[in-house]
Formats: sequence, structure tokens, C-alpha cells
Amino acid sequence: MLEDRQTAPSATAWPAAYPQGYAVVDVETTGLARDDRIVSAAVYRLDARGEVEDHWYTLVNPERDPGPVWIHGLTSDVLEGAPLFPEIAEEFATRLEGRVLVAHNAVFDWSMIAREYARAQREAPVRQRLCTIALSKELGLPLANHKLESLAAHFGVVQQRAHHALDDARVLAEAFRPSLRAAARDGVRLPLLECRPLTEWTDRAAPLIGRQSGGSGGYSSGPPASWRPSRKRPACPYPNPGRYEPGKQLKQGMRIAFSGDTSVERDLLEDRAVEAGLHVATSLSRLTSLLVTNDPESGTSKVVKARQFGTPVVDEAAFGQLLGNVEPATEG
Repeated sequence: MLEDRQTAPSATAWPAAYPQGYAVVDVETTGLARDDRIVSAAVYRLDARGEVEDHWYTLVNPERDPGPVWIHGLTSDVLEGAPLFPEIAEEFATRLEGRVLVAHNAVFDWSMIAREYARAQREAPVRQRLCTIALSKELGLPLANHKLESLAAHFGVVQQRAHHALDDARVLAEAFRPSLRAAARDGVRLPLLECRPLTEWTDRAAPLIGRQSGGSGGYSSGPPASWRPSRKRPACPYPNPGRYEPGKQLKQGMRIAFSGDTSVERDLLEDRAVEAGLHVATSLSRLTSLLVTNDPESGTSKVVKARQFGTPVVDEAAFGQLLGNVEPATEG
């Protein structure tokens, strides 16, 4: 059974603090990097109690190689006549507006959506997101792992087309409903996180990859080595002067780590930090000088480590001000 109506919270018992509506989302993409694009998107709109109101699905022409066809099955031929993202942005927005975005590994889906809207010089109307992985952990569900198929199996939801955006969104919507009701019944606080739409975006050239082998409907035998490009920066030329001291200036050579959503696209912030002579670190250690995050109460690994190590933490706005006056490295 997908739900137990006898144990579902009554109308009077439903937590007043819970959101009034949800948009369960799944996007398929050309890859996982910042320059990758959405190739299909689906949204199931749910009411406050998780009941389905309607659903929507679209293909999206990514204006580039479709990437991992062996995963999503969408070839260049299939996507050639699909609408561009700016052409579906308005309809997509109406499906999201006023609702909490729900996704499995929500930070990924949100990041891809935010970037597409930024490219289109628009803003996604999303202010909060809920990750069903985080919710399953809050509920203590006895899952073997945190894959969508494991969550689906736990609630008896049958997957029909894995990695098809519409079916993945349907499966997630059906698994989210009993999760939501269990949370309401047990008084569990929903793990809602703030979404910060991108306010700045700079496109970088997408990797030049030929059309996918396999034609219309064919599958490549495996992933091409270049479908997930990595970005390398030159080593910081300055020694690490130690931790940032609140109230003082940043100093060239300090190690800076970032965590969570930012209103300026992450790579732009990192570029500015590098240009100022700072060392951008991909992880947090005892040598990290400063952590930049807009959500210092989150449970991300970097935030947890910052607490353990006593690493100073500032938000994006404060970091932007500090970047305006970085102290030169000490000579000699």
C-alpha cells in the first residue's frame, strides 16, 4: 500500500507549519557539470497533503550534444525539434511558483534549473526545496541505500522507465506522499532548505562533442571520456597565512571553501576569489581559512567540519565585501 489512511493525520492534526503545496521535479541532463544542459523536465504538482493535482513533461533542446544517451535515451535526432529552454521557461515557472521544489538529490535538480533560468536572463520562482534523501533520513526509513529505486520499493511504487523524467517524477511523487504523511504523523520537521536563484551567469564554451552514436533511439556502448568536463585552476602562488580573523581583512593565500547555494554563480565567485589571490579549496580541512555559506545551520559535510575545526564562517554578502579589500601577501 502506498499509504495507510487509518494512520494518516487528521485534518485538525496536520502541522500548520508545513508548506501549502509541492512541485515534485525531475530533470534529465547532458551531464553533471555547470555547463551541462537540461534535455527533459517533468513536474508533478501536489497539494499540502501530497495529493497529485496535475503533471507536466517536456523535452528541451540543449543546443549541444545530448551527453549520456545510455542513461536518458534522448539522442540528438529526438531533441532536434524540441523547444529551447527559454520557450518553456514560462510554463515551467507556473508549475513551480509558490511551491516547495521536491526532488531526489534536490541540490542537483535545483542547480540545473537555476542555471537554465539564469542563461535565459530570468529567475526561477522557487524559494525552498526539499530533498527526499534528507527526508528519508529524518524518518529513519530502513533503506539499503538512498537510490530512488530503493525508496520506491520501500513504499511499493513500481518504476516503469528509470531515468525518464516523467516516470521518475511520478515515482517520487508516489513515494513522497506517504513520507510526508509519516512526517506529519510523527511531528518530524521537514528538511527545507532555501533556494537562491542565480543573479549572475557567465557561459563558458561547452565541450565540442560529435553527435551521439546510435542515431534515433540508439544507445552508445559507454560514456565518452569528455562528457563530464572538469575545471582546473593554477595553484595559488601565495603561502597560506592561516585562518581569517573576524573583523579583519582577508589576506592573499588564504584557503576559502564554499558550501550551498549562492546568488552569484559559484564559478564566478570562485574566479573572483582566485583573482584576488585566494586559494579556492574543494574540501574543508584544519588548514581552511574561511568557509562561505548562506546556510550555516545546514548539515553539509563542510559546515559540520567547520564547526568541528572552529573554522570561521561568513555568508556570501559578507564575503563579497571582504573581496573588495584583500591584504597583499607578505613578501619574503
